[in-house]
Amino acid sequence: MNTNSTFYQKTVGCLVGGLIGDAIGTPTEGMDYEQIEARFGWVDDFDCDGTDDTVMKVLLAEALIRTDGEANYDDWAQVWLDQWHDIFGDKVGKFFQSVLHTAAKLKHHGTPRMAALGNMPSSSSAMCISPIGIVNACNPQAAANQAYSVASLIHTHDVSFCQDGAAAMATAVSHAFDPSATVGSILETAVQAITPISGQEMLGLIDEVLNIAEQAGEYAQFRADIYAQRDRFFRPLICDSRETIPITLAIFKLADGDFEKTVTYGANFGRDADTIATMGGAIAGAYQGINGIRSDWVTKANDLTQVNQAELAEKLIVAAKKKFDTQTKSRETFRSILGRDS
Repeated sequence: MNTNSTFYQKTVGCLVGGLIGDAIGTPTEGMDYEQIEARFGWVDDFDCDGTDDTVMKVLLAEALIRTDGEANYDDWAQVWLDQWHDIFGDKVGKFFQSVLHTAAKLKHHGTPRMAALGNMPSSSSAMCISPIGIVNACNPQAAANQAYSVASLIHTHDVSFCQDGAAAMATAVSHAFDPSATVGSILETAVQAITPISGQEMLGLIDEVLNIAEQAGEYAQFRADIYAQRDRFFRPLICDSRETIPITLAIFKLADGDFEKTVTYGANFGRDADTIATMGGAIAGAYQGINGIRSDWVTKANDLTQVNQAELAEKLIVAAKKKFDTQTKSRETFRSILGRDS
């Protein structure tokens, strides 16, 4: 494994970045920013290995590793069943009801295709979707398509806007691997991932929140402006993707892609802070690479986590290469049947 390659550096950056975002947002989850300021002042460090966001990310990574990067909702469901203790273990209290309910349906009642029916909205797929961006690095459309499939294990039908959120996050990560990517092009690509007709609600909210960020020009004013319009942008469930996805993209924009700013802005925003910070951290980590993350934070994250992020990165890179090789062979076969003049 070439650990000096851009692909490796960005993959580790994405994984560790998401982990740090999850961890730094853990103590402020469920709080309003005024409460955060009163209790903590400004949160700028972490002392844990995250929440359900990171657990679910590892489960999705395992599904992708098993399938050479081709995982769908069936494959992810099988990992849930095989690694049941990872969900119903020490961190079970951190999991949202939709995930616990889906897991129970998978084990005792229904098939993966039907398991999402009746679930509440959440960010349970978007928060952990970054490995799909990794195995589809520099191929945003493929990342979006696969994210829509995988996310349907938890979200479908009347909450399918959560699939839109997952597709946007996976696509942002995928494009962040492109050496020519900019903050602007990452945001544009994330928006383009969302289906234009069915995804109108999510697209409209992202546009509104990004416009507020543009007008505010800086984080504190943006945060105050969004809170001032809480009836428009906040949901009864703080983990609703219609709330977290637009805010995550706006924070990444206001941070100008800087990793430390992205995750601390997310943590100090409050509401579903760990999810906002982990999604932003995965994008910024992929964009900046592991060298764009403070070395003391990387060391601490590696010391705290039970899952070796470098080893996970290497396995995902192998899966990504196999997927690319399969796609290349398919394209070559297609060219051969087109004929020389086509």
